[in-house]
Amino acid sequence: MAQELTHPSIKNGWFAETSDTMWPGQAMSLKVEKVLHVEQSKYQDVLVFKSTNYGNVLVLDNCIQVTERDEFAYQEMITHLAVNSHPNPRRALVIGGGDGGVLRELLKHESIEEAWLCDIDETVIEVSKKYLPEMAKSYADPRVHVHIGDGFKFLAEYQNQFDVIITDSSDPEGPAEVLFQKPYFELLKNALTEKGVITTQAENIYLHMDIISKLKQDCSEIFPVAEYAYTMIPTYPSGSIGFMVCSKDPNAVVNKPIRFEWTDEYVRKNMKYYNAKIHEASFVLPTFADEVLNKK
Repeated sequence: MAQELTHPSIKNGWFAETSDTMWPGQAMSLKVEKVLHVEQSKYQDVLVFKSTNYGNVLVLDNCIQVTERDEFAYQEMITHLAVNSHPNPRRALVIGGGDGGVLRELLKHESIEEAWLCDIDETVIEVSKKYLPEMAKSYADPRVHVHIGDGFKFLAEYQNQFDVIITDSSDPEGPAEVLFQKPYFELLKNALTEKGVITTQAENIYLHMDIISKLKQDCSEIFPVAEYAYTMIPTYPSGSIGFMVCSKDPNAVVNKPIRFEWTDEYVRKNMKYYNAKIHEASFVLPTFADEVLNKK
């Protein structure tokens, strides 16, 4: 009989996500039904467990990445805010995103001819194919191309190549810290086509306003258009997560969908969170955040 898997972050049947640096004094806890996978990859600690209320949960270095129940709120918004802000997106790139969720959303756009993914950790892809099949099914699409390697090096080799680039990163600690710094955004801009658009994970307005403020300042110095939007998602710290949405085109409008080719019926069948009204509303910030991020 196989030995039951355990993990140090799970105690008395509960997983608790704690961080003294990123969200001090609070924790997100989920009740665990069964531990499915424990592995130390070349880059990080990988844990998958079945929760009692949120389905399968992927955890990297003790931080929740996705749960089956609420992942759509993040994947749909980080993807469609960018793609629907571009006039004719044909070639897209995902940095990170090994779970396949952003790829899945990209492929909902008929204009997309190539969807590239660059992730440094192949283990995340393989684990997701096994335990997160509704997200990782995107890998079977012939439009998908996968590169295992460093996002910095990949971007440096591709100039003026991508209409949309989405950075699906973890928090700015350890290896992901560089994905929140100015040189990375310079690389992103250079890899974009003339009217190219990016979105990148940009933290939580209740916890990380200093990080977000610096991020917006840096992006505004690199891109002529740089705006912050957010989505609600229960299992991320404080229940929301933000995105920087930037365009290389000085005339771009990112806070409204400039192309929205889906019928109401298509949206109802294929989206759980995103729609045209949500696109606009996600850029409307609470007063305290608006004062910091949008003051002139």
